[in-house]
Amino acid sequence: MATVDDLMTLATFAGSGFFLLVGHNLADHVTGQCDWQAAEKGAPTPEEVAAGASPRRGWRANLAHVGLYHLTLLVLGFLVWLVLPLDWSPAGVIAALAWSAGTHALLDRRWPVRWVLEHTGSPDFARLNVGGLNGMYAADQALHWFALGIAAVLLAVVP
Repeated sequence: MATVDDLMTLATFAGSGFFLLVGHNLADHVTGQCDWQAAEKGAPTPEEVAAGASPRRGWRANLAHVGLYHLTLLVLGFLVWLVLPLDWSPAGVIAALAWSAGTHALLDRRWPVRWVLEHTGSPDFARLNVGGLNGMYAADQALHWFALGIAAVLLAVVP
């Protein structure tokens, strides 16, 4: 039988997860990056590195995006916290934001998403970009949602 504490943890996880998914969509697609950041955050391509480009290129755009993205999450999270009785601890918020920022920055370099697809039997999906379907974007979003699920757990369980 679930205790009241168990139910509070589950409710906090569910509310946190919903807030994070809404915040992610808002921050990743509306408020959390400009065109320059979107175009450059994953640079350079493997072909550009092979041709001599610095593998560090793109980090400035990437970190600027991650900063704006998490500013959106902080503002939205504060508003959610004001109106909902979510049992967030300061340590849980810090852990969730640190996890989210780290995973978001890594995934948005794009090569980790391509690596996952290539090593899970989907190299063709990594190259798919036709008829409005983009395999890299779809996988990127799925991996971000997975990372946000872990962030929701951190918000719910870190004391």
